[in-house]
Amino acid sequence: MTFTVKSNSFTDGDYLPQAHVLSADFGLGCAGDNQSPHLAWSGAPAGTKSFAVTCYDPDAPTGSGFWHWVVVNIPPDVTELALDAGNPRNPKLPQGALQTLTDFGTPGYGGACAPEGDHPHRYLFTVLAVGVDSLPVKTDTPAAAVGFYLHFNTLAKAAIMGLYKR
Repeated sequence: MTFTVKSNSFTDGDYLPQAHVLSADFGLGCAGDNQSPHLAWSGAPAGTKSFAVTCYDPDAPTGSGFWHWVVVNIPPDVTELALDAGNPRNPKLPQGALQTLTDFGTPGYGGACAPEGDHPHRYLFTVLAVGVDSLPVKTDTPAAAVGFYLHFNTLAKAAIMGLYKR
């Protein structure tokens, strides 16, 4: 069985709806609802002890991309995150799951917000099957450090891509 991810919120390769675009509260010129999309996955390999979910924009003009969402320590019996699960004010995450720092400097989902006039940016929502129960990270752990731990503990990963341009 192949490890796959899908979403009821958008189709792989299509533009993200305004619901998943960064809100005006962030002051970067976008005016979306800042809701993390619904994600569901199946086919995790044997030995999966937890899951992680990330959203990454490799097209951000930073030289290193931009992390929009990082969730780790999702229990192995969970195969879905609800719409707006990454809301830092009212998270709908499963017990034990932990959101860590994004490149916005806070934990929780930060929506798509490509610079005005730039080419369409790719937003990669990746679910990672992890071979340990939990990673040794906290809410204030930077995304790059979480990525380091994930690199050495990931058994499989599946991604879905949304686009955004303004």
